[in-house]
Amino acid sequence: MATLEFETAVLASTPYRHIAGLDEAGRGALAGPVVAAAVILPLDNPEALEALREVNDSKQLTAKKRELLFGLITQHALAYGVGLEPAEVIDAIGILPATKQAMCTAVAQLTPGAEYLLIDGRIRLKTLPLPQQAIIRGDALSLSIAAASILAKVTRDRLMIALDPDFLPYGFARHKGYGTAMHLKALAKLGPTPHHRYSFAPLRQKLV
Repeated sequence: MATLEFETAVLASTPYRHIAGLDEAGRGALAGPVVAAAVILPLDNPEALEALREVNDSKQLTAKKRELLFGLITQHALAYGVGLEPAEVIDAIGILPATKQAMCTAVAQLTPGAEYLLIDGRIRLKTLPLPQQAIIRGDALSLSIAAASILAKVTRDRLMIALDPDFLPYGFARHKGYGTAMHLKALAKLGPTPHHRYSFAPLRQKLV
């Protein structure tokens, strides 16, 4: 279960109080954007933190639970931001640079601004002049990163569901752009849409 262990350690060893957790959703999908979120929790507000006690890694939660927690996070967070980069940007610059751009956009939206970043995985945002810490499996360990994982996942899922009516044979509402058997079958039969990532396998091989 995600806790405030990392946030508390930063509070204890630095003068920083606005600690943002960052995570992304959609890096491995074949279609749709990569979405990143940044969340600063009210670490000095026990009541708000109690309201967020069930926040955890988005992958460990049901869609219904994520939607519920999305509302609680946006209600109780000190600040939050969301950024995304569409398929064409991912194809142009690569998935990792696109992910970092989305994260930087999310951080830029924070008011008050972040003073310290806790980032899921091995990512470092070198373009941001902020102290930062990359945490492997951070979405399962840090409450701030877990909150960001929920905002990113729910935002991206909503976007893919909104695309579904215009591309019914692909089943975006069901698989959210990931490479399921249903999705691959539709791709083989119908080819890619403008929302597909042409630089990703198996789309890449088909274009060679």
